[in-house]
Amino acid sequence: MIHTLRNSRFEVKVKAKGAEVCSFLNLTDDVEYIWQGDSKIWGRHAPVLFPIVGSLPEHKYLLDGHSYHLPRHGFARDMIFETIESDESTLTLALNWSDLSLAHYPFHFRLVVLYALDDNRLQVDYRVQNLDEKEMPFSIGGHPGFNCPLNGDNFSDYFLEFGEPQTLERSLLHDGLLSGQTETVVKNAEKLPLRRELFEKDAIVLKNNPLQNVRLRSEKNNHQVELELHGFPYLGIWTPDVPGADFVCIEPWHGITSPEGKITDLREKEGIITLPPGQKFECSYAITVS
Repeated sequence: MIHTLRNSRFEVKVKAKGAEVCSFLNLTDDVEYIWQGDSKIWGRHAPVLFPIVGSLPEHKYLLDGHSYHLPRHGFARDMIFETIESDESTLTLALNWSDLSLAHYPFHFRLVVLYALDDNRLQVDYRVQNLDEKEMPFSIGGHPGFNCPLNGDNFSDYFLEFGEPQTLERSLLHDGLLSGQTETVVKNAEKLPLRRELFEKDAIVLKNNPLQNVRLRSEKNNHQVELELHGFPYLGIWTPDVPGADFVCIEPWHGITSPEGKITDLREKEGIITLPPGQKFECSYAITVS
C-alpha cells in the first residue's frame, strides 16, 4: 500500500512497508527529488532505521547472556506499518513489537512515524515508546536518498552547503564497520563538493555532528533540497561508488555503526539510547525542496 500527501504544488508518497517515503514530486515541473530505486544499485528510497543504525560484527549482539541477530540498519525498514491517521497533508504510521521482532530484539516497543506536508516542506517525526518492564536500548535514524542531479546536469556539479564554515572529520569504515581511522573531508569551508571518489571508502560518517542544516544544490539550476536536522548527534552521507548511482543520501542518526572486532552487548554500542520502561523518545527532521 502507498499513501499520498498532496497540495497544489507538491506530492509525497509513502509506502506502508517500512513507512518509507518513495516520492517527493514537484507538480509544477515534474521534478522528482527522491531516488526512485534500482535493485542493481540501491533498491530503497528513504528507509527508517530501527532498532539499530549501521551494522554489528557478524550482524550479532549480546544481551543478558543470549546472542541475537540483527541485519544492517535493523528490521523496521522491511516491516509493514499500520495506519493510525491519514488526511491530505498528514500521515501517522506505527509499528508494534511482534513475535517476529522479539526473536531478533527482545523488547516490547511501539515505533510511530509521522509525516506532515506543508507547501514544499515535509516534516518527519519519530516517536519510540518502551512498552516493556525493563530498560530498552535502541538507535533510530533516517536514510533519505535524493536524486543527484535533480534536473539534467551532472553529479559533480552538486555540493552540500552548510551555511557557515565547518571542519568535518569522517570516521572511516571497513566492511560497514568503524575502522578506528579518521580523515578530514572539509576544512574551514561552507561547502563539500560532491565527487565520486569521496565514496570509494564507503559513507562519510560524522561523529559529534555539528550540522543543523544541510543543503544539496548546484549553481547550474534552481532546484535544491534542504535538511533541517534538529540535533541529531551523528550524520551519514552516502552514495554507492558504482555507475548510475545518481543520488546522494543525507542521513540523520541517533546511533552509529559498530566498530570492527568482537560481538558485544547492545547496551555498550556507541550512540545507543537507553529508554526507561513506559517512556517515550522523540526526534525529528525536515526536508524542504525548491
